[in-house]
Amino acid sequence: MSAYQPLQKNLISSVIRCFLRVLLLTLAIALPVLANEAPDVMLANVYRQHEDVTQFWVSEKLDGVRARWDGKQFISRGGTVFMAPAWFVQGFPDKPLDGELWMGRGHYQDVVSVVRKQIPDDGWKAVKFMVFDLPAHGGTFTERVEAMRQLVTTPYLQVIEQFRVDSNKALMDKLDDLVRQGGEGLVLHRQNALYHSGRSDDLLKLKPFEDAEATVIDYKPGKGKNTGLMGAIKVRMDNGKAFYIGSGFTQQQRKNPPPLGSLVTYRYQGFTQSGIPRFAVFIRQRNE
Repeated sequence: MSAYQPLQKNLISSVIRCFLRVLLLTLAIALPVLANEAPDVMLANVYRQHEDVTQFWVSEKLDGVRARWDGKQFISRGGTVFMAPAWFVQGFPDKPLDGELWMGRGHYQDVVSVVRKQIPDDGWKAVKFMVFDLPAHGGTFTERVEAMRQLVTTPYLQVIEQFRVDSNKALMDKLDDLVRQGGEGLVLHRQNALYHSGRSDDLLKLKPFEDAEATVIDYKPGKGKNTGLMGAIKVRMDNGKAFYIGSGFTQQQRKNPPPLGSLVTYRYQGFTQSGIPRFAVFIRQRNE
């Protein structure tokens, strides 16, 4: 046996141990942390003009990342823990809060890129947690509005303004004014509603167009200028119906389409007789 063989074996072992440590550290950084369970959140249906708007509180619909503060940490709708810095949550109450992690109008992708990091950085300084409900309060929404107004705010904890309108015309005027300023839409919350999970007519969204979410289940290859790229994604709605979305994608998104199983948001204009969204256009992947 060569005198160098033991040295070579030790060197190889050291290299392997170092590699494994780096690999484990990389996985710990990259893999998301999951909560014990995903929060049961209240979801909005689409507003219809027959509703009596005087029975609702109204607020701006923020284009941020939905999150539940459980008194200790932020949890996404899907159960992922957002690793906020300790200084960000200083002064937050120890009771559940429902809201959006938000960086301003038109900055959805920016806030996603900040909050999904497993090692938080200074990007959180541009984020605010905008509270719009108290899921454990137990009272009507009017009572919850009053309780939210009593919350102690911080530079990073704010409460979304809730207001009233007295007619459908006033509501539409408010929507038009908000959209001109770069807003996404409005949310209406029935004044006497209790908090409960799932989609409900007690919570309604109003936008200048309709949108929805669906799960990616397949792809269609591109043709012409998109040869070799993704041409369309096949998605499935909550009711089980499937259809293709082929427009609204950048070339980069066609090179790296939303993965199978991911949730995407799309815009559409009504439904066909078979219940398929008409003129569906991809907006974004809900990757928070």
